[in-house]
Formats: sequence, C-alpha cells, structure tokens
Amino acid sequence: MQKTSSNINRRNFLRLTGITSAGFIMGLSAKGNNGVPEVANLTNSGLNSLADATEAFELTPFVVIEKSGAITIFNTKPEMGQGVFGAIPSLIAEELEVSMDQITIKQTGGEKKFGGGQSAGGSSSIRSNYNNLRKVGASAREMLVKAASQQWGATVEECYAENAKVFHKPSGKSLSYGDLVEAASKLEVPQSPKLKDPKDFKILEKPMPRPDTPLKVSGKATFGIDVSVPGMVYASVERTPVLGSKLVSFDAAAARKVKGVLHVETSTRTIGIYSYEGVAVIAENYWAALQGRKALKVQWDHQGHDTFNSKTYEQSLRDLAKTEGVVDHTQGDFDKAVAEAPVKVEAFYETPIVSHSPMEPMNCVASWQQGDKLEIWTSTQVPGSIKKDFPKTYGIPEENLTVHTMFNGGGFGRRLYTDFIHDAVQLSKKVGKPVKVIWTREDDTQQGPFRPMTFSAMKGALSADGKAVAFQHKVISPSIDASGRMNYDKTKSDRGMTEGISEQKYEIPNMKNNYVYADLHIPIAAWRSVTSSTLAFAHECFIDEMAVNAKKDPMAFRLELLTKDSDTKNVLLKLKEVSNWDKPLPKGWGRGVAQYEFFAGLGGYVIEVSKKGTGIKIEKIYAVIDLGTVVNPDTVRAQVEGAAVMALTAAIKNGITFEKGQAVQSNFHNNPLVRINEMPPVEVHILANGGPKIKGVGEPGLPPFAPALCNAIFAATGKRIRRLPFDINKV
Repeated sequence: MQKTSSNINRRNFLRLTGITSAGFIMGLSAKGNNGVPEVANLTNSGLNSLADATEAFELTPFVVIEKSGAITIFNTKPEMGQGVFGAIPSLIAEELEVSMDQITIKQTGGEKKFGGGQSAGGSSSIRSNYNNLRKVGASAREMLVKAASQQWGATVEECYAENAKVFHKPSGKSLSYGDLVEAASKLEVPQSPKLKDPKDFKILEKPMPRPDTPLKVSGKATFGIDVSVPGMVYASVERTPVLGSKLVSFDAAAARKVKGVLHVETSTRTIGIYSYEGVAVIAENYWAALQGRKALKVQWDHQGHDTFNSKTYEQSLRDLAKTEGVVDHTQGDFDKAVAEAPVKVEAFYETPIVSHSPMEPMNCVASWQQGDKLEIWTSTQVPGSIKKDFPKTYGIPEENLTVHTMFNGGGFGRRLYTDFIHDAVQLSKKVGKPVKVIWTREDDTQQGPFRPMTFSAMKGALSADGKAVAFQHKVISPSIDASGRMNYDKTKSDRGMTEGISEQKYEIPNMKNNYVYADLHIPIAAWRSVTSSTLAFAHECFIDEMAVNAKKDPMAFRLELLTKDSDTKNVLLKLKEVSNWDKPLPKGWGRGVAQYEFFAGLGGYVIEVSKKGTGIKIEKIYAVIDLGTVVNPDTVRAQVEGAAVMALTAAIKNGITFEKGQAVQSNFHNNPLVRINEMPPVEVHILANGGPKIKGVGEPGLPPFAPALCNAIFAATGKRIRRLPFDINKV
C-alpha cells in the first residue's frame, strides 16, 4: 500500500482547475510531484462531462465541486461489504464540512490519475488513508473560506464553513461552495491545512447510515454478476476436478448441439505459479453455456495428482513437525530454559483447508474491441492491479483499458486474484464479442485457491511458581508466497506463514519460533486475516494450556505476562470488565479468553458456553477491538460480528478435504456456513483512544474467536480441542 503525501503542488493543481470554470477539483498525490488529475472519460463513474483535462497525475481519492453546487467524492477502495463506499468519502466530507447526503459517491476503476493503492485487502483502507484524506477535505475547505473572505473584504478568522456554505460571522451572510469554486481554484493550496478537533466531528466517530445499503436492499446496486452489455455472450469453463492435471483432448460435438451454443474454445487459467487449461462453452445465454459444458467429453492427464488425499497430506505435516525447520525468531536461550524448567508443556494443533465461498461466485464481463481496446466489468478487490498489469500481459497501451469496479458480493481475499478475469478477456478476444464468464458454486468451492492447512507444534516451560519462562511456536504448512511466485526461497523463514507469532506482547524471556515448509501442488491464497486465522488458534489455546499447568486463571496468567502498558493489556482488561470475568458462572458453563495482534490490528474475545447434551451451546460472545480511531462505529460492529460468523464457520463446519485428488466438498450442502439460527449474540466493544496508530477493522475480529471458544469449552468440560473443525454437537 502506497502512502500518500500531504503536499499539494499548486502549479499542477492550477493546471486543471484553471482550464474550466465548471468545477473545483482537489486531491493528493501518491508521489512527490503532487497534483490534481484530469477527470475526462471516466466511463465507469458517469462523469465524462466534468472536464477535458490534458494531463493526469497519480492521485488518491479527491473531491469535485461544480458551480451548480454539486459535490462528487471519489471512492478508490472496492466495496465488498466492509463499508468503504461510505467510509472513504466520509474522511473528506468531514473536513470539507458537507454531510453525506450532500455528496455523490463515484467508484474509481484503477485509473492512474487516482493514484496507487486502489485495492481492498489487509484491513488497510482506513488506516492507510485516514490523515491524508482528511487533509484533502481540509485544504479544499480552507481555500473556499479564503475565497469568501476576499469577496467580502473580511478576514479569514471572521469566516467559517458549514453545510456546503461559507458564513461571515459578523453579518451572517453566506455563499455556497458553488458560488466560490472559481475564485477558490485560483488560490494557493494550503500545504498544512488545519484538521478539525475530533470533538467537533459531525460524521466521523458517529453511527452513520451506509450509503450503499439503500442501493443493496432495493436491488439497485450493480454487482459484477448483474452486468449486461449489448452483444454479450456467456461462457462456462470446464476444468479438471483434479488440480494439477493437463488437458489431453476434448470432444465438443454434443456440446455444439445444445441450443444456443455458439463456440467452444480453450482458456488458460493462471493463478500464481499454476496454469490450467480448460474448455469453455460460449452461448447465447448462461443456461445453454452450462448445459453445453456438461455435454463435453474431456480427457485429462492427472500427472499423478489423482492419488492426493487429505489424510496422507496431514500425516506428512505431522512427520515434518519432527524436523527443525528454519528459525523465525529467537530471544534468550530457549533450549536451556526448557531443559532446566521443572514444568514442561507440549501440544500439537491442526487447522484445515477452507474455501473462501463468497456469496457472489467469480464472474467477469470482458469486451475486446477493435484497435486492441479492452473493457472489463468485474467484482474485484484489485482494480489498480488490473489497470497496471493487464496492458503488459495483453500488449496494449494502458489508456486502451477501461475497468469498471462493481460492488463485490464478498471477497475475503479471493478477489485479490484475477484468474477468472483473464478467462473472460481471453475468450472475448477469441470470439470478438463481449463475454460474461460465470463460475458455478461448485467451481468456486473446488477450484481454489484455498486457505492452506496449517499445523502448529507448541512447546513451553514454567518455573516452579508458575511463571512462563520459555515458549515455542513451530508452524508447519505450505506457503502462500511459494504458491504465488517461482523464486521462493525455502531456506528462509516465511514471515507470511508465521504471522504474529513473534509479535505478541506477552513477556516471555526465552523464545524460539520456527517455520517448516511443506510442498503442496494446489493453489493457496490469503483468506480473511490470512495466516493469523490459523495460528491464533494454536497460540492462544496453548497459552491457556500453560495457564492450566501453572494452576492459574487464564485471564490472570495472561495479565501477569503483560507488566508493561500495551494495547494488548488494554484489550484484555476491557474484556475482563465487560464479561464480568470474575463473576461465577452457572454449573456446566465455561468461559474462555483469547486475543491476537497482527499486521491488520488487534482484537479479543471472551466467550461463554454451556454443556448441552453431548454438545456445547455458545451462550454469549464478548468482543473487543482496538482501533485507535473509529470512523463509523456501526460499521465496526458489523465487521466484528461478521468476522465472528466466519470464524465460527471455520471452527465447526466441514472445511475442504481431498480424496483421489479432488475436493470432496462442492456446494453449501457439504461445505456449509453458519446459519442465522446457529449464531449467538455478539456484544462488541470498541477501544478508540484517539491515538496516532490507526488499526484495521475487517480482519482483527477473526483470529481470536476459535481459541476463545475452545478455551471456553475446556473450562466447561475439561476437554481440550486441538483440531479444527470440530462437531459442536459432539464435544
């Protein structure tokens, strides 16, 4: 993620604002030569008529004010349910002194003029843009105020902005932003605009309705799967169920007889280091494409991968756990501390392969046009990458590619990858028509990429008085990085696969964390909260195991390991408070705690459970998320609740298993999600102390959920769960 500069170059700013009296355009550059972009030909935003600028600069989100008074704020982050469609523009609107119902929000499509970082992932949208986007709005506000003061012959101090107007305090007269844009555009751009005191916020830190909600509940929102363009045809692609196979031959005679089928073509899917050739049936409608696909007769060479199965692979990871691997982090003398400690603790934890399973399956519309022009409509997390990389792949000028970023029906990391988009582009180029590729739910479930299976070998040591003196977390897993690039170095620790294990704030003097690489031939990928979604389970459950061996309360044990002030300590103290941790529970109940801090942020849970026959009932979930600064608390709560749902699904539902080289699970009937009647209440508490470090929201609510749940189950039943998923009805 590129950081944006807080400087705004006046010369470049005036290049655009001076060419037209129609509007005032404001933004921040992602590079040192700052400026304001041209906004011509934005077919995906419907703003073709705003300006006819001839120069473009790389910008982050910006605001357009027209003489009519219309205000447009651009959102550069794809909306996939996480709330950035409103959150990103609200940062500018707050400082600009306009309400959210006074603006029109437009989505960018990776255009260079809007700057780098046009992607959504890593819970980075707000934390990487918070201050700079506020400066965009503040600079525009100060210029408008100055323009009004000059028109009135007053001092700047006598004027203030509010509700898209500038007011003169002594007289009470006012001018609208539309009245001031032309004069404001000729002023020097403030280099260090004064930001509002948070106590004066009208939008930020307040519960605000999401502007995308009315569109979605009314059916007006356009997702990628909703797109229809003139002359469009449909494609469904048959690929081997055994990942790693090669296409030998196919017979399309029966497929061509299906009414509506137009073409049968090959298509190459590339994802990371893997390449798979498939057979696409292209038809007048999707039903015909799908029926034609089913009629294909295809021969595959499985390359020996049809013997792959989960049980054998799991055992290979257990065998690898006996090896040293490479050291990820060391401090003190772990081996000596363990050898001399009177109490030693060991455990082994296992987490499964899982699918992303967004509600909207993969899809894309691509139109390859004469003159090597390409237009793409898709639900993606990475429009900026598409705009940058696709011209190189297909040998066309960047200006010949237009990307329309549609609403995403869920992403969770899956839409960071563009394999399905390449499918549509290849096929459109071959048939000379716009092609809409739609994956079936079975494609989405069985073709990957998947969250990798991850095992953890844990070892710890305690002193005679129950203090933690040594700790080791050894991660055994394939590598997401190795799945994505050819020059992966197996001799070095993979920090992407040991995410967070050496950064926890627990004060343990001796530590040696290791990584053991495991080969895997199927594509794997980031899944919501990436490797923290698996590692936190082992890490925080094992901290509980150490607490039990120390004969100490799990919350007290953790707090004893946090003598220094830290956000982690604050989260645990807040959890202790809101859950009434020290209050006795009814007989047959148990209470568990866990926290985890990683690149995206910090969250924690206390979960209460009760015995229910042979199983467990989750009675209450207390969640605390540490943010530093909050934009919309309603959105934060929704994100944490959603993370809890996803974490519970990964903990108690099937996961993905393989037999004879194929994914056994195919759809929601055997790869289910948690249903609404299975979801207990979640009480979310937000820590936002206004500190300088702004943290993410979308992912931190996921990693600590499973360990808190399993720790609670141990407290209620005495049974320690070390393998996910588990059957919550048979504990």
